[in-house]
Amino acid sequence: MSENPNSVLICGESGAGKSFSLINLRNQEGVLYINCEGGKPLPFKNKFKRITIDDPEEIFDIFEQINEDTTGRYHTIVIDTISFMMNRYETVHVLNSANTMAAWGEYAQFFPKLVYDYVAKAKPFVIMLGHLDALLNEETGKINFMVPVKGSLKKNGLEAYFTTVINCKKLSIKDIMKDAEETKLLTITDRDKDLGYKHVFQTRTVKATVGDRVRSPFGLFSDEETYIDNDAQVVVDQLQNYYSD
Repeated sequence: MSENPNSVLICGESGAGKSFSLINLRNQEGVLYINCEGGKPLPFKNKFKRITIDDPEEIFDIFEQINEDTTGRYHTIVIDTISFMMNRYETVHVLNSANTMAAWGEYAQFFPKLVYDYVAKAKPFVIMLGHLDALLNEETGKINFMVPVKGSLKKNGLEAYFTTVINCKKLSIKDIMKDAEETKLLTITDRDKDLGYKHVFQTRTVKATVGDRVRSPFGLFSDEETYIDNDAQVVVDQLQNYYSD
């Protein structure tokens, strides 16, 4: 991948606030939203350019068209979600294949090809969303939280292809304050206090979540910023400022 990564993986369980974290993306007309979930609508009004794909390989053509576009129309590409994208790839290209062994080999190459040949070379910033499942690690006997994937990709996981992996969570205010402080990146509002919980991004692994695959470049977030507001634009800004210094 490029020296200055231009992508981030935001993952979480259903209802954790992954899609809603996109609400503050700036200049929404310049956001290309690629829906891999059958056209499922976003939970907020927006001006994104929305495309619903049926065959995941269509994404290659989309990236090629954007990379050839000299107008700079799009500043951000969102893929929602890579979990459904991989499931759909299996349905379209593997299950009905006359040669399933070869098809599983192509399945294993699809995501690395997307990341290295398209995402890494893209001019827009790329945000990928992914569902998290609790999976038993048979070697350690511990529960790991991973974006589910099959075949040879399962060993290292899709998270291995990203420099920055953020987890989206719904946590009690009490639990948030155990491992974080209110900072410029984390605001606990009166409404949050009344509700008793908040949707947040987790930026690093803590004792209670050793099975998480959260990662980021050294120094991108401080220890006090273990939890931050679930705002994708904040993460994009943080990364771009980090690599521009």
